[in-house]
Amino acid sequence: MKKKYLVKILQSVKTGELSIEDATRFFKEEPFLDLGFAKIDAHRELRRGVAEVVYGAGKTPEQIKKICEAANASPTLVTRISSETAGFIGAEYFTAARIGIIGKIPPPDGAGKIAVVTGGTSDIPVAEEAAVTAEALGNEVERLYDAGVAGLHRLLANLRVITDARVVIAVAGMEGALASVVGGLAEAPVIAVPTSVGYGASFGGLSALLSMLNCCAAGVSVVNIDNGFGAGYLASKINHIGVN
Repeated sequence: MKKKYLVKILQSVKTGELSIEDATRFFKEEPFLDLGFAKIDAHRELRRGVAEVVYGAGKTPEQIKKICEAANASPTLVTRISSETAGFIGAEYFTAARIGIIGKIPPPDGAGKIAVVTGGTSDIPVAEEAAVTAEALGNEVERLYDAGVAGLHRLLANLRVITDARVVIAVAGMEGALASVVGGLAEAPVIAVPTSVGYGASFGGLSALLSMLNCCAAGVSVVNIDNGFGAGYLASKINHIGVN
């Protein structure tokens, strides 16, 4: 349910066009839409400020299309899908991020920039999921890729990207040291994203996750392994604090 729709209902009650009883009944009957195989949270935008995002993995293209049609949000963000599924549901597809977006991405209205930094090129898919998510939620995003600790001069040569940001997302696999380095340089809060990139002893991202959780730099939070979406969403929430 869009906030402007809620305002319309309340205004109708104020003017007497809609009774309090009818308005109360509407709110009781509309908290979710039951499709049988899915229950769409119709009140999420009202509660959280952002409509429900569709996690595409494990769902059929037909299910995703029905969910998107029922949600009727603009933009509708669908994560972890193929280009074929994006075409079937009529979404613009962002290949690296594996994200489909139905509708237009809104102009940035956050308080500042979100910087997305990766340790290596192999981390870009997760970083792009974070970046595209943040952009779809109304944020300006600046990318700094392949600037990990194996060549620290690459990061220091682009320090402005970090110091100018209101939120920094640090994406890295292997030992996950990037988060500690960025956390020691940035004034802004840092969201660390461990990736499953790395050789056997990285344990599918567990090594990076534990390193980031043990980060000695203050002001660093950590999301789950490969969870670019979660990082982009959280960064957007931070970047919109104090913004009407």
